[in-house]
Amino acid sequence: MSRPSSLRSDPAGAGGEPTGRVAPLTQYVLKLVSRCDLACDHCYVYEHPDQSWRRQPRMMAPETVEAVAGRIAEHAAAHRLDGVRVVLHGGEPLLAGAARLDATAAALRRAVDPVARLDLRMQSNGVLLTPAICDVLVAHDIKVGISLDGDRAANDRHRRHANGASSHRQVLRALALLRSPAYRSAYAGILCTVDVANDPIRVYEALLAEEPPHVDFLLPHANWDNPPARPDGRATPYADWLLAVHRRWLADGRPVPIRLLESLISTASGHGSRSEAVGLGPADLVVVETDGTFEQVDSLKSAFEGAAATGLDVFRHRVDDAAAHPGIAVRQTGLAGLCATCQACPVVRHCGGGLYAHRYRAGNGFDNPSVYCPDLLKLVRVVTAAPAVDEPARPADSLSPDVLDDLGAGPGTAGSAEQLAAIHLALVRALLVALSDRVDSDPVAAEGWRLLVDLDDRRPEAVRAVLTHPFVRRWARRCRDGAADLSYLACVAAAAAVHARVRADLPVPVRDGLVGLPTLGAIAGRAERGVVRLATDEGDVRVGGRRVIPDAGRDGGPARDGGPARADDPARADGPDGWLPVRAVDVDGHRLLLEDTDPHRDCYDVPVEPRLTDAAALGWTRQLARAVRRIDVEAPDYAAGLRTLLRAVVPLRTDGTGRFRSAAAGAAFGAVAVTAVPDDATLAVLLVHEVQHLKLSAVLDVCDLFDRDDTRTLTVPWRDDPRPVEGALHGVYAHLAVADVWRRRPGPVAEGHFRRYRAWTDGAIDALLDLGVLTAPGDRFVRRMRATVDGWP
Repeated sequence: MSRPSSLRSDPAGAGGEPTGRVAPLTQYVLKLVSRCDLACDHCYVYEHPDQSWRRQPRMMAPETVEAVAGRIAEHAAAHRLDGVRVVLHGGEPLLAGAARLDATAAALRRAVDPVARLDLRMQSNGVLLTPAICDVLVAHDIKVGISLDGDRAANDRHRRHANGASSHRQVLRALALLRSPAYRSAYAGILCTVDVANDPIRVYEALLAEEPPHVDFLLPHANWDNPPARPDGRATPYADWLLAVHRRWLADGRPVPIRLLESLISTASGHGSRSEAVGLGPADLVVVETDGTFEQVDSLKSAFEGAAATGLDVFRHRVDDAAAHPGIAVRQTGLAGLCATCQACPVVRHCGGGLYAHRYRAGNGFDNPSVYCPDLLKLVRVVTAAPAVDEPARPADSLSPDVLDDLGAGPGTAGSAEQLAAIHLALVRALLVALSDRVDSDPVAAEGWRLLVDLDDRRPEAVRAVLTHPFVRRWARRCRDGAADLSYLACVAAAAAVHARVRADLPVPVRDGLVGLPTLGAIAGRAERGVVRLATDEGDVRVGGRRVIPDAGRDGGPARDGGPARADDPARADGPDGWLPVRAVDVDGHRLLLEDTDPHRDCYDVPVEPRLTDAAALGWTRQLARAVRRIDVEAPDYAAGLRTLLRAVVPLRTDGTGRFRSAAAGAAFGAVAVTAVPDDATLAVLLVHEVQHLKLSAVLDVCDLFDRDDTRTLTVPWRDDPRPVEGALHGVYAHLAVADVWRRRPGPVAEGHFRRYRAWTDGAIDALLDLGVLTAPGDRFVRRMRATVDGWP
């Protein structure tokens, strides 16, 4: 995850001047009480891993309130803030009673009102709300939100007393008080946690009956280690639930503001979000516990013990110190604070990566998309009428200037290549979620989708291994356009199950006599077309009842580390059971597939080779190993990108002219296609050339480098026909790398190749810069290539 530099500031001096190196905080959650009078089983404070509430004082002491108020006022004055929001929270803040609430509100207003407008609020379950407390709310202009999950059946599914008794009648009594003319000004709205077991329309109607000024729906707190319930394996149950509300809400004429939906509508019109759950706006919030400690947003307590802790408190530290804490500061950095997958997503400006707490996974913390990513994607697409998935808006800042500079230089580092790989994975996931809308019409695809969703929760590394295979994206795009079979989704899921070594049993399609398993190979069927059942358990795979892959890691099955079979193992040859394993070569830890079975690999101008003989495959893999090692030695700068991005090589048929051909396709990111060549030196050049095309295709997935409406062409020295700008840009970028490789080789032949490719690149760069068609990022990218070429002797 990107992190801003110099996050930690020094405390300000006695004069109260801001450090100038932190973004000011404008929202404060005061845990006035650390206990609650309900025992809601979905509560992130009491029912999730962090149990630090047990060590907190039951109530915030008056001296702590005074210290908090002073710190807020100090921060507001130092940063010249117009206003701040303070939310009285818990536990249940009403346990403090009317007198304590009155004293707390008075202390806050005395300290803050003279320097900034104080928006004072409270979040409560409403059980203890009385006229006396309502009088305090009105007197201090405190607006209170009440938690209610719908009608009695829906609400009491989770919101009960410790003895199991219903809280519903008490909550309705509180809402009736707030609707009365005397207290209506204190009524902020209703907060409802989504439970897909509840009927969405009945919940909506129950909330609407309470005449709330606002309604907000929250997704239940979950993360990748503790994923949300997905009944019947449905991929997007939370989106479906919220979209049912959305349809009814629109039909009713939007009778009440629903913050989540209106936030998405706002982002669609180019404005900011009104919720921390979506959008890229800064989450400028800090929590103060009952003992005066500063904490990060309290929903982090759903992740792990101590997740929200900062080690700071109001007695020894200023708000500036809390604002400089990395966990708080990173949530104010917008797009830069998200993982690479989110940064590359076409709807990131709407969903903003989802709620921070929902991104957690042990091992890499919060550097993940939301566990609700498929739901958010579907919700965004419908509510905002977002563009078709896999056609992102290409915002110019999707790749940072540093990454563009690094890639524009030619080789690019492994870190930049990893960002491009993350972009590819994000687009594949987006495509699959889009296709999931159609699986109900195809029982085979539907079973595959349910399995894939389940595996993504339980064994994400296995799903990732399959989704990053180059031809899964190509199939998904063709399927989206109606040119491929949706039921192949079951093959994708089956391959992930084999990688995960889990038990699964599902139907898979047979096409052209084969069952294709991406990354693994193919199984020869007993019919040209149809459906057979595939069962797998610990790598033992059976199709139609016959044993095909006896054991993972043997007989052509995937190795125990999830990798595919190798061509130089005699036990992995094609067998009578019909198993056609994908061959591979391991080059010093880099596993490269020799892909001659995938049914979606035929996506190049030159036809692909059919299944290779074992002898031919062995020759290919040995030559691939030598070519990659040659690149390591001759062009190590390019080796980093190649080893990160190149996953498969597809043999192409020779055309009888003796020319060596190579190709890459943006829709098959990670694969390079080549004809047989006589030596590894030639193959090394072709691989470097085509990986450059893969890099640029990934950049163009998320960045506009030129005006796509400009139809002018360029004459380039390596082609007889004029080239469109995109074609010329691809040629320049690839030929720059080829020239660089030849520059490093000794001898007069290499010198001649270098000078020819350098001249081609040099002239085409000038032509691109002179045409006036490049965007600002494109101009920067091309000028970085110019600097590289000018730096050669």
